[in-house]
Amino acid sequence: MMKISDILSMSVFSLIKRKLRTFLTVLGVVIGIASIVIMISLGLGLNKQSMDLIEEYGGLTTITVNEGNEGGNSNNGGRNSGNNAADPLAYKLSDETVENFRNMEYVDQVYPVLTFQCILKTGAYENEVYQGYGYTPEYFRSLNWKFKEGGFPREGTGLEFVYGNLVQKEFMNAATGLGFYDTGVIPDIDFMKTPMFTIFDTDSYYSWKNRSGTGEEPSSSAEPDKDVKTAPRKYIIPAAGVLYGENNDDYKDYSYGVYCDLKSLELMLKKVYRNKAIPGQPVRKNGKPYKDFYYSSVMVKVDSVDHMSEVQKQINDMGYTTYSNYEWIEQTREQSRSQQAMLGGIGAVSLLVAAIGIANTMMMSIYERTKEIGVMKVLGCDLNNIRQLFLTEAVIIGFLGGLAGDILSFIISLIINSVTGTATSLIPAWLLSLGLVFAMFVGALAGYFPSKRAMELSPLAAIRNE
Repeated sequence: MMKISDILSMSVFSLIKRKLRTFLTVLGVVIGIASIVIMISLGLGLNKQSMDLIEEYGGLTTITVNEGNEGGNSNNGGRNSGNNAADPLAYKLSDETVENFRNMEYVDQVYPVLTFQCILKTGAYENEVYQGYGYTPEYFRSLNWKFKEGGFPREGTGLEFVYGNLVQKEFMNAATGLGFYDTGVIPDIDFMKTPMFTIFDTDSYYSWKNRSGTGEEPSSSAEPDKDVKTAPRKYIIPAAGVLYGENNDDYKDYSYGVYCDLKSLELMLKKVYRNKAIPGQPVRKNGKPYKDFYYSSVMVKVDSVDHMSEVQKQINDMGYTTYSNYEWIEQTREQSRSQQAMLGGIGAVSLLVAAIGIANTMMMSIYERTKEIGVMKVLGCDLNNIRQLFLTEAVIIGFLGGLAGDILSFIISLIINSVTGTATSLIPAWLLSLGLVFAMFVGALAGYFPSKRAMELSPLAAIRNE
């Protein structure tokens, strides 16, 4: 029996002895492995870009829950149960609803959201905000937002606003009614330094403007209060931060929104409307508001994409309407699998050619070393050792080709990403390891039949061979 070290040394010596043939065979494996790794890396890069885009537009594991209707299932528990359309609280999103969602299986976090409208005024500029959102501190901390200035609202400091990176474009001159979309000029507003006067009672504001002859008809769909004689109160709301955008056209999911702390928003709305009905909140039959706030929507974070469909169905069965990116995620996954299979198949053709090259090299080596094989058999060398000798040579070729192929693919990936400016090609460590192992496997597979033939050669016939 030969030692493993002897088999390795003899295999390496044999490959070095035939340098050119070994180099060309290894080169074939290099091209094959590099092709497969690069092709798969392109699929992984495209998939990651798609997932990052989905993450920006609502998240991968987030379900947005809105108020339900009488057509839903009544099995929802708490005060929201029942399917009586006359009940103003049926399928509303209360603190109890939030707690019910939080206790559901596979749910990690639940974040209530309260939307609002307001009018922002500073200097000669005015902006009617339709995308105002009150979030909890926990939800703010879960968001992967970048800031140009400032940061998230600070707890315990009262109401503060965070402005999307494109909110500035929405302001217009209050006197002329012209804004960026008319003039092409972005209003010069510094949110962090300029005092921002905020009017929350928009209906009263437009009613006052209309009746005082200082403005157009109310733009709000609500019926204006005919008794409004004076302008509604303005509140100075400081800015907590301005969100990041690369340029004036860099749209993100948060770009046109104004954001604030939910509890601070509730306190402000109660102060503004006192005992009046707050827009968007249910009222009693006598028109009086309820004591508690009811949320505009609830964000439900699921522990895994794999459980999204199940959790969303449960919430739908409770009578609420839901929205998520689950279908988009599934389509992206399916497209990614198809792309990787197609790209990997293209690379596999190159590796198949390399495998044929390895088999050809090993068969030629056997023909050239027939006499050497015969002598080894006559001297009593174990047949398995002979097979292991040729298999080892094939595996070494695969290893060298796989290692060089990984290095080449990594360099090509860096060049592609440098040219495109994005992570178009993504090569994780497991892909490099898989490429190396696969190359060695292909080498062993290609060398199996030549090694078996070497083992089966007749000693006498091999010795007589010239």
